[in-house]
Amino acid sequence: MPDRTILIVGTYDTKDDELTYLAQVIRRQGGAVLTMDVSVLGDPSAPTDISKHEVAEAGGHTIAEAIAGEDENLAMQIMAKGAALMAARLHGAGRIDGVLVLGGTMGTDLALDVCCALPLGVPKYIVSTVSFSPLIPAERLPADVQMILWAGGLYGLNSVCKASLSQAAGAVLGAARAVEPPKRDRPLIGMTSFGKTVLRYMVALKPELEARGFEVAVFHATGMGGRAFESLAAQGAFAAVMDFAPQELGNHLMGSTITAGADRMTHAGRAGVPQLVAPGCYDLVDFVGWQEVPEKVRGQEIHAHNRLLSSVAMSPDQRREMAREICARLSAAKGPVTVFLPLQGCNEWDRPGAPLHDAQGLAAFVDEIRSHKADLPVIELDAHINDAAFTDAVLAVFDDWVARGLIARA
Repeated sequence: MPDRTILIVGTYDTKDDELTYLAQVIRRQGGAVLTMDVSVLGDPSAPTDISKHEVAEAGGHTIAEAIAGEDENLAMQIMAKGAALMAARLHGAGRIDGVLVLGGTMGTDLALDVCCALPLGVPKYIVSTVSFSPLIPAERLPADVQMILWAGGLYGLNSVCKASLSQAAGAVLGAARAVEPPKRDRPLIGMTSFGKTVLRYMVALKPELEARGFEVAVFHATGMGGRAFESLAAQGAFAAVMDFAPQELGNHLMGSTITAGADRMTHAGRAGVPQLVAPGCYDLVDFVGWQEVPEKVRGQEIHAHNRLLSSVAMSPDQRREMAREICARLSAAKGPVTVFLPLQGCNEWDRPGAPLHDAQGLAAFVDEIRSHKADLPVIELDAHINDAAFTDAVLAVFDDWVARGLIARA
């Protein structure tokens, strides 16, 4: 008997051969397949398990409506809504263990909605002609999606595209067999940070929080890490967040393509999740290392982290802008918030004597945060963010919130 069932989604009127090939590969490896047609105009060569009519109706529409609109974008959004809702229902009923979606730009647009509808731990694979493309915004990507480039597969089967398709089929089935979904047996703390070179608080905080009975997930705040963090916060996955590296917000404000989306630092607040916040690396803007930095920050101090990533130090005015935006987003939160403000610096490179130390810039940021104290609880610390005094202060507030029931233990 097949041990895992994979949902295969695509437009069977135009990609019947490719989708059928994917199903054949999965079945040859001992897996089962459930097929979903998201076509609009045409029909598959043989009936699929879930027809295009069922997909449209799942979203409250009909194929006739999709055709009558005479708008391919509107039609695909109708199908995307229905496909996402149906995929979630199938998973909730225990009928599927993973999903594999095939498409060009239209199919990829739909695929992102389908994958976002499934929880973390459900294998999600997209085979696309635009995998890894800047066409795909960060906020559309689920926390654990996998993408494979559909090389040479624009029209019809060939040996080149079979290499991609067969890998995708094997990958999703193997993932469905191997995955260990989140257990949820301990309350989860979501933390943002960077490597130990620049921010070190997680080294002390993680074991302390685990000793208190919590699990800790640390997200690398370089765009996609923050996207995953925000996605899970929106789902209510966290008992509390320690958002100590909000640099992605600065990236967004300064026009960097290394972004977690325009909604960074909003989902935990909307969900009422308790937030402990600090401005780790607030003063740096990450840019793609092999591209020229924008005019807005040209001439400012640059730290080349590696060949992929360069960090530009913000000007005092830019730091004020960052401070205002942090406070605006946190002030709208529905749950408890506390901001920790280390007065001696917020990353290892800005200590006195370090290459990116800027006393004037730090003073501007601190002054702007202070001006919002009436709207937001702020704890000032005569310490650096990497000092023990910072982690001690964080744990003191955390323990108080636990004792008061603001952070649930289970």
